Amino acid sequence: MELWSNEEEMFELMKEKLYTPVVGDILDKAGYCHQFLPANIRPLETMAPSSFIDATVPDKRMKIAGYACTVLECDVYGEQKKPFGYMTEALDQLKPNEVYIATGAHNSALWGELLTATARTRGAAGAVLDGYSRDTPQVLEQNFPVFCTGCWAQDSSIRSYVREVRCPIEIGQVVIQNGDVVFGDIDGVLIIPRSIAPEILKEALIKAAGEKHVRKEIENGMSATEAFEKYGIL
Repeated sequence: MELWSNEEEMFELMKEKLYTPVVGDILDKAGYCHQFLPANIRPLETMAPSSFIDATVPDKRMKIAGYACTVLECDVYGEQKKPFGYMTEALDQLKPNEVYIATGAHNSALWGELLTATARTRGAAGAVLDGYSRDTPQVLEQNFPVFCTGCWAQDSSIRSYVREVRCPIEIGQVVIQNGDVVFGDIDGVLIIPRSIAPEILKEALIKAAGEKHVRKEIENGMSATEAFEKYGIL
């Protein structure tokens, strides 16, 4: 029996039922032991004072799931013949359920208000930056998932350049291919190779359901040792 009938349902199921620890466990079990991005890449919302968060808006910023649109940047040191490089082209080709994921430049912010508006309008699923974001209140008010290493206002126009789009990139110890599955929440961001994603996600859904059952057993008095011996989950 199929658990989803299309990609939209798959990503919604991920955000509703899964969390990165359980998916990471399944990836480890399958032999993919280096799929988490560095721990300092976190939801932008966790870096902002609570006064910036509109509690009346349904919170969609703390989970992200979609296909990677990979973006390779580099640091530059002054005005360029083509400011920002291929950044606008990268944004304009975003498709629904894609995640803008960028690395390579660290001397300025890689994301901001207008980039968020463009990506959100095109139906993208979010952005993951191996670097900084700016315009924090204006980004948060758009209720769009952005994961980054921090907030920094320094402009990118004379400091960073998008060299290539939809190419292999590397963040931390993870090599990311365009089209891989990106999944993130408050515990981090991981990458699932696209070719194994359906199998990994099905196994993760089974494990997540099992962990809920084991938790109930423990809350009803079962010891951790007994729970692990009986269910193999802890």
